[in-house]
Amino acid sequence: MINLNIKPTLQLIWNSGSKWTIVNFVLLLMQGLIPVVSIYLLKLIVDAVTIGIQMPDKKTAFGRVAILVSIAVGVAVFGVIVRSTAKIVNDALAELMSDYVYELLHAKSIEVDLEYYDNSDYYDVLHQAQSQAIYRPYSIMLELIAIAQCSISLIGIIALLFSLHWGLAFMLLLLTLPGIAVRLRHANKSHRWIRKSTPTQRYTNYMSQMLMQDGHAKEIRLFDLGHYFQARFRSLRHQLRREKLEILIGQTIQGLATELAATLGLFGALAFIGYRTVRGQISIGEFVMYYQAFQRGQEFLDRILQNLALLYEDNLFLSNFYQFLNLKPQIVQPSDPIPVPRPMKTGIVFNRVSFDYPKSSRRVLKEINLVIRPGEVVALVGENGSGKTTLIKLLCRLYDPTGGSITLDGIDLREFEPNALRREISVIFQDYAKYHLTARENIWFGDIRLPPNDEKITIASDRSGAHEVINRLPENYDTVLGKWFEKGEELSTGQWQKVALARAFLRNSQLIVLDEPTSAMDPKAEYEVFKTFRELLQNQAAILISHRLSTVKMADHIYVLEQGELIESGTHTELMSLGGAYAEMFERQAQQYCL
Repeated sequence: MINLNIKPTLQLIWNSGSKWTIVNFVLLLMQGLIPVVSIYLLKLIVDAVTIGIQMPDKKTAFGRVAILVSIAVGVAVFGVIVRSTAKIVNDALAELMSDYVYELLHAKSIEVDLEYYDNSDYYDVLHQAQSQAIYRPYSIMLELIAIAQCSISLIGIIALLFSLHWGLAFMLLLLTLPGIAVRLRHANKSHRWIRKSTPTQRYTNYMSQMLMQDGHAKEIRLFDLGHYFQARFRSLRHQLRREKLEILIGQTIQGLATELAATLGLFGALAFIGYRTVRGQISIGEFVMYYQAFQRGQEFLDRILQNLALLYEDNLFLSNFYQFLNLKPQIVQPSDPIPVPRPMKTGIVFNRVSFDYPKSSRRVLKEINLVIRPGEVVALVGENGSGKTTLIKLLCRLYDPTGGSITLDGIDLREFEPNALRREISVIFQDYAKYHLTARENIWFGDIRLPPNDEKITIASDRSGAHEVINRLPENYDTVLGKWFEKGEELSTGQWQKVALARAFLRNSQLIVLDEPTSAMDPKAEYEVFKTFRELLQNQAAILISHRLSTVKMADHIYVLEQGELIESGTHTELMSLGGAYAEMFERQAQQYCL
């Protein structure tokens, strides 16, 4: 069995809009009572007509019928008004609920650590929680409204049937039991299938995104991969469709028997009510009322069961939604954080730092020892996968070391509030973000504590070489970058990198980290950027990561990594005289770039 999570769902609706929820409840109550009142009015009208047929004064007889019909019309019109009002309230509440769910999802997405993004299980939970956030809350709310409304009507109808004979009310409830069993069994089966098929669903989404988005567009055409990915998508969708159809066919066959039983029960009730009418125990109006009550009771019960089954299935969303919201950050906030020293006095020290990613047996870093002193430019050199970027992630406390410690002025980084620490570090990674917003915003995001039109944005842009690029755009700094939105202007990879560099330069930080952000520039352009960068450093430390050693040689100290281990360190001159791995790499590049 699956817990329906009714209490959290009700809490979710209430938190989304308490006033709208109260109004909705009042309208629910009215909508639930109107069908019972209508059935009883029909009974009074039929009885009035039956009596009127036998009365000599037809005018008086019709007058009574007309009054009852007028009341019935009033109830019907009131019902239409209530339903229309309820639709507005439901739609408003649904919008509030979807927005509230997005708020929760976005807040948790910001809160969780980078570690979760290295875990495929997290992506399954994330996919199940986020992919359905748009429509599931509205679906759940409508199901609860339908269940509540039909339950109110059903209570009134059962009371009517009970007034004739307790057996009718008992039969109405008894006939629903097989339907309950079938629907719950199907819901369980659907729940298990959706959980099992989530990785496949994500895989098909991935195939579809590759075919339709711009990230892979060039290679798909150059290597003629379109039909291959399309065939893989088609095959997986065929598998998912077949499995889902099997479940639906099984439900339909089992549901057929329960529907036949309900149909026979309805005509059995009709025969019993007809028998009581023929014997004069109830009037013609009561015959109509009780038959309609039994028929409508079956409809209401069926709607309750359908919506319970849907709610039962929607629990998949709820369980994953709350599972996602219950994720806890792995980066622990200190209970009494120490202020980050400003300015640094002794610098940053990596002391025997080791690290391996969660759920991986591969050691990424092995007892690394290095120092970054205030105002010093340090370079990290090594092949791809040697651990350079991982060192930066540890420095920014996106992860914590699995061994050793990192200190700033002798204080372990874990003693600082993470965001306070990160404000002292400007980082541009190789896979920097491209914001499809204005050029000004792309740079301003480096320090949003500044006013959006601060002149420091232009200064940072000039330092990175982006100012000249931006001034050539149609709206200069107000030009939208990228092609996702109207009037957007696409930049070359090198131009995007200059904008990203400006973002790093904007922040008034004590440490600037450039993780191969100029890889798309030619060697000369990269050298000029770093030369200017070195000249403009004002009592700031810097870490450079670059494969081009013509740039690296201007660093004060160079650390060479290989497969997660620190194998050499020193100045360019010292490392060249050592004749080790660095010297070999430098001489190899010298043959290509005439260093």
